[in-house]
Amino acid sequence: MTPAMPQSPPLVLASTSRYRQGLLARLGVPFEVRSPGVDETPIPGESPTHRAVRLAQAKARAVAAELPERIVIGSDQVASLGDGAAAQILRKPGDIATARVQLARLGGQNARFDTAVSVVWPGGERSHCDVTRVFFRPLTAGDIERYIEREPSFDCAGGFKCEGLGVSLMERLESSDPTALVGLPLIWLCDALRHAGLSLP
Repeated sequence: MTPAMPQSPPLVLASTSRYRQGLLARLGVPFEVRSPGVDETPIPGESPTHRAVRLAQAKARAVAAELPERIVIGSDQVASLGDGAAAQILRKPGDIATARVQLARLGGQNARFDTAVSVVWPGGERSHCDVTRVFFRPLTAGDIERYIEREPSFDCAGGFKCEGLGVSLMERLESSDPTALVGLPLIWLCDALRHAGLSLP
Protein backbone atom coordinates (compact mmCIF):
# COMPACT_ATOMS: atom_id res chain seq x y z
CA MET A 1 0.00 0.00 0.00
CA THR A 2 1.33 3.42 -0.93
CA PRO A 3 1.76 5.56 2.18
CA ALA A 4 -0.54 8.56 2.35
CA MET A 5 1.04 11.86 1.52
CA PRO A 6 1.16 14.18 4.52
CA GLN A 7 -1.47 16.90 4.35
CA SER A 8 -0.38 20.51 4.19
CA PRO A 9 -1.36 22.53 7.25
CA PRO A 10 -4.51 24.61 6.71
CA LEU A 11 -2.81 27.87 7.64
CA VAL A 12 0.01 29.77 6.02
CA LEU A 13 1.69 32.72 7.71
CA ALA A 14 3.00 35.13 5.11
CA SER A 15 5.76 36.37 7.40
CA THR A 16 9.16 35.19 8.57
CA SER A 17 8.89 37.20 11.82
CA ARG A 18 9.71 34.99 14.80
CA TYR A 19 7.44 37.16 16.94
CA ARG A 20 4.43 36.57 14.71
CA GLN A 21 5.22 32.88 14.49
CA GLY A 22 5.28 32.68 18.29
CA LEU A 23 1.93 34.45 18.56
CA LEU A 24 0.22 32.30 15.92
CA ALA A 25 1.55 29.15 17.61
CA ARG A 26 -0.60 30.05 20.64
CA LEU A 27 -3.68 28.98 18.70
CA GLY A 28 -2.47 25.38 18.54
CA VAL A 29 -3.18 25.04 14.81
CA PRO A 30 -0.43 23.75 12.48
CA PHE A 31 0.81 26.36 10.05
CA GLU A 32 3.44 26.86 7.40
CA VAL A 33 5.63 29.92 7.05
CA ARG A 34 6.20 31.58 3.67
CA SER A 35 8.15 34.71 2.84
CA PRO A 36 5.80 36.99 0.85
CA GLY A 37 8.55 38.78 -1.05
CA VAL A 38 6.58 42.03 -1.16
CA ASP A 39 8.11 45.41 -2.01
CA GLU A 40 7.78 47.50 1.17
CA THR A 41 8.92 50.81 -0.31
CA PRO A 42 6.96 53.64 1.39
CA ILE A 43 4.53 55.71 -0.67
CA PRO A 44 5.10 59.46 -0.15
CA GLY A 45 2.36 61.01 1.99
CA GLU A 46 0.96 57.64 3.02
CA SER A 47 -0.43 57.46 6.56
CA PRO A 48 0.86 54.75 8.95
CA THR A 49 -2.57 53.08 8.99
CA HIS A 50 -2.83 52.96 5.21
CA ARG A 51 0.72 51.66 4.90
CA ALA A 52 0.17 48.88 7.46
CA VAL A 53 -3.09 47.71 5.86
CA ARG A 54 -1.70 47.94 2.31
CA LEU A 55 1.32 45.80 3.17
CA ALA A 56 -0.65 43.26 5.21
CA GLN A 57 -3.01 42.77 2.27
CA ALA A 58 -0.18 42.61 -0.25
CA LYS A 59 1.65 39.96 1.77
CA ALA A 60 -1.44 37.79 2.21
CA ARG A 61 -2.48 38.11 -1.42
CA ALA A 62 1.01 37.35 -2.74
CA VAL A 63 1.22 34.04 -0.90
CA ALA A 64 -2.47 33.20 -1.52
CA ALA A 65 -1.78 33.52 -5.26
CA GLU A 66 0.74 30.69 -4.90
CA LEU A 67 -1.41 28.63 -2.49
CA PRO A 68 -5.03 29.39 -3.48
CA GLU A 69 -6.56 26.53 -1.50
CA ARG A 70 -5.10 27.58 1.84
CA ILE A 71 -5.92 30.19 4.50
CA VAL A 72 -3.19 32.83 4.37
CA ILE A 73 -2.38 35.43 7.02
CA GLY A 74 -0.47 38.59 6.21
CA SER A 75 0.49 41.23 8.75
CA ASP A 76 2.43 44.45 9.03
CA GLN A 77 3.17 46.95 11.77
CA VAL A 78 4.06 50.62 11.48
CA ALA A 79 5.33 52.54 14.50
CA SER A 80 5.18 56.32 14.44
CA LEU A 81 5.38 59.57 16.37
CA GLY A 82 2.63 62.00 15.46
CA ASP A 83 -0.46 61.36 13.36
CA GLY A 84 -1.54 61.14 9.74
CA ALA A 85 0.67 61.82 6.76
CA ALA A 86 2.99 64.01 8.91
CA ALA A 87 3.80 61.14 11.29
CA GLN A 88 7.46 60.25 11.74
CA ILE A 89 7.94 56.53 11.09
CA LEU A 90 9.98 54.55 13.63
CA ARG A 91 11.74 51.64 11.97
CA LYS A 92 13.61 48.70 13.41
CA PRO A 93 16.84 50.25 14.68
CA GLY A 94 19.15 47.46 13.51
CA ASP A 95 22.07 48.62 15.66
CA ILE A 96 22.87 50.08 19.07
CA ALA A 97 23.44 53.64 17.90
CA THR A 98 20.06 53.87 16.17
CA ALA A 99 18.35 52.22 19.16
CA ARG A 100 19.77 54.90 21.46
CA VAL A 101 18.44 57.65 19.20
CA GLN A 102 14.98 56.11 18.89
CA LEU A 103 14.56 55.49 22.61
CA ALA A 104 15.73 59.03 23.39
CA ARG A 105 13.03 60.33 21.02
CA LEU A 106 10.39 58.15 22.68
CA GLY A 107 11.16 59.30 26.23
CA GLY A 108 8.25 61.36 27.61
CA GLN A 109 6.28 60.88 24.37
CA ASN A 110 3.53 58.60 23.15
CA ALA A 111 4.02 56.44 20.10
CA ARG A 112 1.40 54.91 17.84
CA PHE A 113 1.61 51.35 16.57
CA ASP A 114 -0.67 50.44 13.66
CA THR A 115 -0.76 46.66 13.43
CA ALA A 116 -2.66 45.38 10.42
CA VAL A 117 -3.63 41.82 9.57
CA SER A 118 -5.23 40.39 6.45
CA VAL A 119 -6.69 36.92 6.02
CA VAL A 120 -7.26 35.50 2.53
CA TRP A 121 -8.99 32.19 1.92
CA PRO A 122 -10.81 30.56 -1.02
CA GLY A 123 -13.71 32.88 -1.68
CA GLY A 124 -13.01 35.46 0.97
CA GLU A 125 -10.77 38.13 2.46
CA ARG A 126 -10.84 40.23 5.63
CA SER A 127 -8.53 42.95 6.89
CA HIS A 128 -8.19 44.83 10.16
CA CYS A 129 -5.90 47.37 11.80
CA ASP A 130 -5.40 47.62 15.55
CA VAL A 131 -4.08 50.89 16.96
CA THR A 132 -2.00 50.80 20.13
CA ARG A 133 -0.76 53.88 21.96
CA VAL A 134 2.35 53.50 24.12
CA PHE A 135 3.06 56.29 26.60
CA PHE A 136 6.71 56.36 27.63
CA ARG A 137 8.02 57.80 30.86
CA PRO A 138 10.85 60.34 30.65
CA LEU A 139 14.04 58.39 29.91
CA THR A 140 17.54 59.37 30.98
CA ALA A 141 20.65 58.33 29.06
CA GLY A 142 21.34 55.88 31.90
CA ASP A 143 17.86 54.34 31.60
CA ILE A 144 18.42 53.79 27.89
CA GLU A 145 21.88 52.27 28.32
CA ARG A 146 20.68 49.87 31.04
CA TYR A 147 17.76 48.78 28.89
CA ILE A 148 19.83 48.22 25.75
CA GLU A 149 22.44 46.29 27.74
CA ARG A 150 19.87 43.95 29.26
CA GLU A 151 17.46 43.58 26.33
CA PRO A 152 18.86 44.68 22.96
CA SER A 153 15.83 44.89 20.68
CA PHE A 154 17.30 45.98 17.39
CA ASP A 155 14.77 43.96 15.36
CA CYS A 156 11.73 45.63 16.97
CA ALA A 157 10.11 48.85 15.77
CA GLY A 158 11.00 51.57 18.25
CA GLY A 159 13.80 49.49 19.74
CA PHE A 160 11.95 47.88 22.68
CA LYS A 161 9.98 44.74 23.53
CA CYS A 162 6.67 45.23 25.30
CA GLU A 163 6.56 41.53 26.19
CA GLY A 164 9.89 41.82 28.00
CA LEU A 165 11.76 44.44 29.98
CA GLY A 166 10.42 47.13 27.66
CA VAL A 167 7.44 47.56 30.01
CA SER A 168 9.82 49.30 32.42
CA LEU A 169 10.08 52.17 29.92
CA MET A 170 6.32 52.78 29.84
CA GLU A 171 3.81 54.76 31.84
CA ARG A 172 0.85 53.03 30.24
CA LEU A 173 -0.50 51.70 26.96
CA GLU A 174 -3.89 51.79 25.30
CA SER A 175 -5.02 48.93 23.06
CA SER A 176 -7.98 46.69 22.37
CA ASP A 177 -5.71 43.65 21.97
CA PRO A 178 -2.53 43.06 24.02
CA THR A 179 -1.04 40.84 21.29
CA ALA A 180 -1.23 43.55 18.63
CA LEU A 181 1.81 45.43 19.92
CA VAL A 182 3.89 42.24 19.64
CA GLY A 183 2.89 42.01 15.97
CA LEU A 184 -0.34 40.05 15.40
CA PRO A 185 -3.80 40.96 16.81
CA LEU A 186 -4.97 37.50 17.86
CA ILE A 187 -8.43 38.50 19.14
CA TRP A 188 -9.53 39.78 15.74
CA LEU A 189 -7.58 37.06 13.94
CA CYS A 190 -9.41 34.25 15.75
CA ASP A 191 -12.76 35.64 14.60
CA ALA A 192 -11.52 36.00 11.02
CA LEU A 193 -10.19 32.44 10.98
CA ARG A 194 -13.57 31.14 12.14
CA HIS A 195 -15.20 32.96 9.22
CA ALA A 196 -12.62 31.32 6.94
CA GLY A 197 -13.82 27.91 8.14
CA LEU A 198 -11.19 27.06 10.75
CA SER A 199 -12.39 25.45 13.98
CA LEU A 200 -11.14 27.28 17.07
CA PRO A 201 -12.42 27.16 20.65
